Amino acid sequence: MVLGCVIHGQGDLRVEELPEPEPAPGQALVAIRYGGICGSDLHYHRHGGVGDFRLREPMVLGHEVVGTVVAYGEGATGPAVGTPVAVHPATPCEVCPECADGRANVCRDTRYLGSAARFPHVQGGFASRIAVPAAQLRALPDGLDPRRAALAEPLAVALHAVRRAGAVKGRHVLVTGAGPIGCLTIAAARAAGAATITATDLLPRALEFAAAAGATSCVRADDPDDPHWPSEGVDVAIEASGVAAGLDTCLRRVRRGGVVVQLGMLPPGQSPFAGNVLVSREIELRGALRFHTEFDDALRLLAAEPSFDALISGVRPVGAAAEAFALAADRSQSCKVLLDFA
Repeated sequence: MVLGCVIHGQGDLRVEELPEPEPAPGQALVAIRYGGICGSDLHYHRHGGVGDFRLREPMVLGHEVVGTVVAYGEGATGPAVGTPVAVHPATPCEVCPECADGRANVCRDTRYLGSAARFPHVQGGFASRIAVPAAQLRALPDGLDPRRAALAEPLAVALHAVRRAGAVKGRHVLVTGAGPIGCLTIAAARAAGAATITATDLLPRALEFAAAAGATSCVRADDPDDPHWPSEGVDVAIEASGVAAGLDTCLRRVRRGGVVVQLGMLPPGQSPFAGNVLVSREIELRGALRFHTEFDDALRLLAAEPSFDALISGVRPVGAAAEAFALAADRSQSCKVLLDFA
């Protein structure tokens, strides 16, 4: 029996029996063990869409998945059957100008697991067995626990954001928003050699996770008198909250000539921002979308750093998906929540 976590519309999340998939030519069949609940999964559940992408049909959620190779379709090769693997969720077109330029993460015709960006939707990885292109499989490094490996996709997002910021070694980095992506961005900045990392959030529990991830200073975002605010402008600010107030903080707290990276997905439509500050201080504002080769870097970093386990705040069986999604949405308690498909 294949159990899947299927979203049918706003607030309509179901655990259903799905047909047993058969790997097509070029595909691999993977038995999924863990799946991390992402902010986009929560948006589909709570709002029926992410940004401008709305649900138009039932869709299996999930794109942060790890499991074991079961079989291959005709002509497909990859890690041996029985090998623990992580699944890279993107299948870029490889022919558009962006792919040709080595920027497959902004491919104009990519397919991404569990995404309603195109129709028919790309079904996701929250099922006990899935068939995916064999090229998307990555064997786990020796000694990497599959549970920790489930962080590979969001950590790759964080690594890409830090790379978009440029050199951060020895510098002061501000990260606004200490949700799962924000905390992993803190860890990525630490791994890149940042000397000081300030994290902001509204919730005390989120700031505790930020400290565990490597923040050297934690600030209540709604308290202008918090003594932990930087006394001088930071070198780099990475906005990971996805709210306009976070971007405003980044623009006003970064030094003249500094860099701001917008990582959090802002609400659909227009978002106000301090454009005059951007101009008068000649700040560089850069976007960061997903990742490309950073997925492999994330697996290596996870294998080397057991401290990432502290960011996994809950694991629930797929049959308790509703409870898992409620826990993941409660940032006063959780950071990263995993579904267990075993």
